[in-house]
Amino acid sequence: MKLSQLIKLLDRPIVSGPVNTTVYTVTADSRTVETGAIFAAVKGESADGNSYVAKALQAGAVAVLSERAPQADFPADKTWIHVADARRGLAACAVALAGNPAAKMKMCGITGTNGKTTSAFLVHHLMKKSWHRAGMLGTVRIDDGETIVTATGTTPDPVELQQFLKRMADHDCRGVAMEVSSHGIDQHRVTGIAFDACVFTNLTQDHLDYHITMNRYYLAKRAWFEALAADPLGKKPVAVINGDDSYGVDLAEFLNGKMQVITFGFSVHCDYRINNLRQSARGMEFELNHKGRRFLVRAPLIGRFNAYNVTGALAAASACGIPLRESVPLMADAPQVPGRMENVGNAGGATVFVDYAHTPDALENACRTLRELEPGRLITVFGCGGDRDRKKRPLMGEVAARLSDYCVVTSDNPRSEDPDAIIRDILSGMGGTHHIAISDRAEAIFKTIEATKAGDIVLIAGKGHETYQQFADRTIDFDDKKEAAKALRERVLAAAKYRESKPARKTHSPRRKEP
Repeated sequence: MKLSQLIKLLDRPIVSGPVNTTVYTVTADSRTVETGAIFAAVKGESADGNSYVAKALQAGAVAVLSERAPQADFPADKTWIHVADARRGLAACAVALAGNPAAKMKMCGITGTNGKTTSAFLVHHLMKKSWHRAGMLGTVRIDDGETIVTATGTTPDPVELQQFLKRMADHDCRGVAMEVSSHGIDQHRVTGIAFDACVFTNLTQDHLDYHITMNRYYLAKRAWFEALAADPLGKKPVAVINGDDSYGVDLAEFLNGKMQVITFGFSVHCDYRINNLRQSARGMEFELNHKGRRFLVRAPLIGRFNAYNVTGALAAASACGIPLRESVPLMADAPQVPGRMENVGNAGGATVFVDYAHTPDALENACRTLRELEPGRLITVFGCGGDRDRKKRPLMGEVAARLSDYCVVTSDNPRSEDPDAIIRDILSGMGGTHHIAISDRAEAIFKTIEATKAGDIVLIAGKGHETYQQFADRTIDFDDKKEAAKALRERVLAAAKYRESKPARKTHSPRRKEP
């Protein structure tokens, strides 16, 4: 593609140098620059791309995209593109060079604090069952329609994201379900993508280390909807919003008249209304009311919060063109989402669940859900991540202490912080004495399961699908599900050995009567 074509897509660029050069790629990483590339000199938290311009030019870059004016010694045969926002420019170039693959597929994006991953799995399931091939991008995995790989983050950088979307389009995916993080919105990773359905699940405290205040966090989410309302990019996007969430109500009011809005929830005013929710350890069923019609929805998930996820997914699928009469029966075969209220197993009558809950609201939802199963005791094992929002630590401690019969506070991903200091922050919000601190997470899980009784439920919260644990000086392999399964096996073996060690009870046969 000619550089002149890309320049037309940018917002009021000031250009110095030739514009008829052919461009093949764009990148913000000087280490991946190839001949014929545009180098986007993006300023990050720890590094400024403008410091790597010379390296990029040496590697073959033909143009530089920057928020700064060119230096006096910049080569005359290269092109400097001065823009107000380099991240936005990077995204625009990435979309164009990939051939705008999102325009060829039905795109469903899901944002919110909790429920993004489960909702993405559910929408992807409906798309695949209806259209045979569909893509998915999210926190747990990436499915390009032919292969599935483990994801390394929620929303990839714009160049990588567009390459994934291109592969999905090339593999004849008719639709894509993807998670959209607040960081991804704020850093313009999803700018330029044409969406058909934009789902808002909820907003609760998280990521305040980045956004500082809840209002800024909300505005970051709203910016995605606002941008699509102003420029729908050739589509007619539908905002699918949780009508029971206070921020969702504000968002729906803000978007009223700007784009089509549909709401879901338990409230009478919701367009997709949930009624008569019933659930057991095997799943849920409820009545869904929409435009005067009633549907019986069944799903192999538990928890009131999952009723929201299921309904939001059905509404989003409808916005993408899958009728409710087709999608509702498909929900009965929805997949288990890794690390999302996942039943790991049981031993001695005690059951263990692993869940990703890492915010106060998510932990409260998880605890309340398991409470509804009427356990003998609910024992919660959890921690908080280091180098993240510290304000939520005592809040999570308060929630766990209030809703659990016993708590085991342990490490999550301490990162650069002292694990014991994080635990002290959590304990500051916990009253009573029904808790213990065990810094080593593997030990915490093992000792908790070892001490369970018949009828107990253990909730291991915070890491969910993650298969690692991050410390200041290392990252180790660690999987809550594997650790729990190992502890369950040990408990079964210990019980078997105990039974074998007990002396056999003497039995006396009744004396036989003589004929």
